[in-house]
Amino acid sequence: MERALAALREAWPTFPAVAILDRYMVAELGGPFAFGLSAFALIFAATNLLAISRLIAEQHAPLVSAMEYFFWQFPQILITVVPMAMLLGVLLALQRISGESELTALKAGGVGLVRAVAPLLIVGFAVSVLSLVLQEGVVPYANDRATYLRENVIKQVGAFGGGSHTVTSSLPGGGRQVTFFVGYDPVTQSLLDVTLIKYDALNKPQVIVFADRAKYQQPTWTFSNAQEYSFNPDGTTHLLQAPQQQVDVGERPSQIQETITNKNREEMSRSQLREVVASGQLSPPEMRAYQTTYEEKLARPFASFVFALIAVPFGLRAPRSGGGTGLGFGLAVAIVFVYFVIASVASAFTSSLNGGYVVSALGAWMPNALFTGIGAYLLQRAAR
Repeated sequence: MERALAALREAWPTFPAVAILDRYMVAELGGPFAFGLSAFALIFAATNLLAISRLIAEQHAPLVSAMEYFFWQFPQILITVVPMAMLLGVLLALQRISGESELTALKAGGVGLVRAVAPLLIVGFAVSVLSLVLQEGVVPYANDRATYLRENVIKQVGAFGGGSHTVTSSLPGGGRQVTFFVGYDPVTQSLLDVTLIKYDALNKPQVIVFADRAKYQQPTWTFSNAQEYSFNPDGTTHLLQAPQQQVDVGERPSQIQETITNKNREEMSRSQLREVVASGQLSPPEMRAYQTTYEEKLARPFASFVFALIAVPFGLRAPRSGGGTGLGFGLAVAIVFVYFVIASVASAFTSSLNGGYVVSALGAWMPNALFTGIGAYLLQRAAR
């Protein structure tokens, strides 16, 4: 029994030592990470603030509504800058630790480099998971609120040409067709309170159709309780009433939904993208684009872990003179630039291929895989 207690007492100090090292490394990361988050967020927010100032000056938007609009845009900005902040945070933290020979002291005490930086990598992975949760849960709601404020409060949108939505398509012979509708029901894929006007090549109205509802029944739209007014060359008007009438509006429900919510694929969550893909209303190029974005939205949050990994070997090279923060910031910008250039090229390339989800997933994860491989190789070399 005494021997067991003696062995336990000898082993006990090693446990708090490990915990102290982890807490110390995470604490060293906290300040630089907060600095990077603030710096990059301010850079991205500056453009939004300029746009909001124009809304206040040109459209006389209420100041409170404009500030609320900026607040709801901030989650999207935050998701974008978190990986960059993680990269800069690890760079600056390790530059300071390495510059004061603390890693050398840890190695002398038997703590390897990989073990020493493991807490930073774990934090990078945890931040990636948190970013994914925020991207899927908070950002779509925030984008919806921002869109509502912009269209219905700041711009004070009213009826027809304001609160209504418009779809314009070309007609044979040089004419055009304009469809107005007040609302859209995504469950039934129906347009509400529809007015459709057909113009000839001289921009004179030829046909006007009023309907309570237009429901999409592939491959076209069915107007309910429609009243069609045709304008004859002699100046007379012909009225045709029909319980149901098929008219090609010019866009499918997926395009309508994206238009009326003023969204693009980047503002949608993965669940929203999956619903659009499952609707079966996308053309092959649109399908590839949506599939690529769907996979990218899973891969991008994990850039925080990738950046943390690749920042370790670069952060070990502490500057011999001052200017470590400026050098770290410049290096972070360079790494981020190269990463997103590769990501953009991979996205454009995979979107042009007919490979389904497999090709989309490969293109989305390729930048992460490439930078993870480079970071792991450089870390292995540094550990030697």
